[in-house]
Amino acid sequence: MAVAAPSFPDNMDPKQRAQHQLERLQETLNRAYRSVPFYQTRFKEKKIDPLNVGSLDDLAQLPFTERRHLAENYPYGLFAVPLRDIVRIHTAPGEGHAPSVSGYTTQDLALWNNIVARALAAAGVNANDIMQIFLDPGLASWGRGYKDGAEALEASVIPLTALSLEKQQMVLKDYKTSVVVTTPSSAEELCQGLYAKGINPNDLALRTIIFAGEPVSQEERRTIADKLHVDTWVHFGLSEVPGPAIAFECAAHDGLHVSEDHFYPEIVHPETGKPVGPGEEGELVLTTLTTRAFPLIRFRTGDRMSFIEEPCSCGRTLCRVNWHKDRTDNIVVIRGVKVHHAQVMTYISKALGFTPTCCRLLVGKRGDRVGLEVWLGMDDTIFSDEIKELERVVETVENALAQELGITARVRLSEGKVECSDPGRREVAP
Repeated sequence: MAVAAPSFPDNMDPKQRAQHQLERLQETLNRAYRSVPFYQTRFKEKKIDPLNVGSLDDLAQLPFTERRHLAENYPYGLFAVPLRDIVRIHTAPGEGHAPSVSGYTTQDLALWNNIVARALAAAGVNANDIMQIFLDPGLASWGRGYKDGAEALEASVIPLTALSLEKQQMVLKDYKTSVVVTTPSSAEELCQGLYAKGINPNDLALRTIIFAGEPVSQEERRTIADKLHVDTWVHFGLSEVPGPAIAFECAAHDGLHVSEDHFYPEIVHPETGKPVGPGEEGELVLTTLTTRAFPLIRFRTGDRMSFIEEPCSCGRTLCRVNWHKDRTDNIVVIRGVKVHHAQVMTYISKALGFTPTCCRLLVGKRGDRVGLEVWLGMDDTIFSDEIKELERVVETVENALAQELGITARVRLSEGKVECSDPGRREVAP
């Protein structure tokens, strides 16, 4: 069995870690240049020889990798190893007509387990815990990552399963769950459901909630923590590689530590691509340092972050970031799943057999549940005087989006212009 690249001590001297980062970066660049035609072409166009990258600062000379490049190289064009070495394949929504596909070697999976276990341990998860994973199906790969990471700590795990909210509440209470991994949106829904049933938080074994998939404000997490009498923690990850917990919160609850022995972080100006100043807000760019199957070089995440310059009181020397709510791209995050206007329109057109001439995509709340709303104008392509036919259109689109995105979408048919004046909803930008 392959052995994962080691994680260096969290309190390693920054200069020593930088030297290790450089060595791993050089190895990654050389492997990508040799094995991935996309990167070889990009480097040659820029007249860059990976062998000439002699410092971490030289990384800024390399071109960015964007989500559209993942779709353009669908399905296996960015793999750096033969398919016979791939033991797991994941897909995530992309920006174009194809999803993004990532692959993992045995070593990559072992590495992922170590990364997630490190983040869970920082939140105090241990062998005495029972951890329940409550995520939407669109984050199924994250569910597997959290399961494996928790099991590495010898915690008991209730894996991600397609249970209704009521069943999740039942499991939480009856199975004596002590740790829940979920999105902030789902945590709010779970909290409201428990109160609606009259369940006293003091009767639960729950002590920890780990938020994953989307940023959460201090006010939101404080409300959930107070209502459920729990400690809350935040994890940041990517659906592309490798998954959750790339950055994690420590007991200081002052920003997220980046696992920078496995990922080199940059924060750049979204428009110019140039590094921002100390403490300034910009777009997080990540380069994988130890991933073998699917290396990503200067991947633009679209997540808006800023570096924290001061040392952390926890003693870790891993760099820290603040994760801000707004994004730098047109993607919206719904219950942890990234949704892009063009991708959703592709799925709708495929389901209907034609592209609707009047369609708006909105993010809204129904009760306590955040979700995607699709408003279709009933023009000549959709209109029918048969109610059953209109119901079939709605059902077809809803099922297609649930299957492709892994989230629940609500479809509405509207006569005339498709408009929404509800300030509680916001549009998914094209």
